[in-house]
Amino acid sequence: QVQLVESGGGLVQAVGSLRLSCAPSGRIFMIYSMGWYRQAPGKQRELVASIYITSGGSTNYADSVKGRFTISRDNAKNTVYLQMNSLKPEDTAVYYCNVIDTYYGTRYDYWGQGTQVTVSS
Repeated sequence: QVQLVESGGGLVQAVGSLRLSCAPSGRIFMIYSMGWYRQAPGKQRELVASIYITSGGSTNYADSVKGRFTISRDNAKNTVYLQMNSLKPEDTAVYYCNVIDTYYGTRYDYWGQGTQVTVSS
């Protein structure tokens, strides 16, 4: 059973910074991608950023966070990070880590429990 352990959320003032981290525990085969999603109250869950492990580490960002957020991965620790700078009140949401693992063509989607990020104005 794979679990994703998230950390780093909290309360920060606007223009401040936070760093989220996420690491899988349990047996992982071959990670295809790791990413962060967020869900604000009354809104759908949306992709924030993702990094594609099998594509040389290419990244993808939501337009709303480009230039402010950076996703990265520590291969040795199998950990993904989301560095969030210049935070805005509209970034307030529960942030979820997502890992897509693959094994002989079968895809496994894992989700973290979510970590609250609150940005005050």
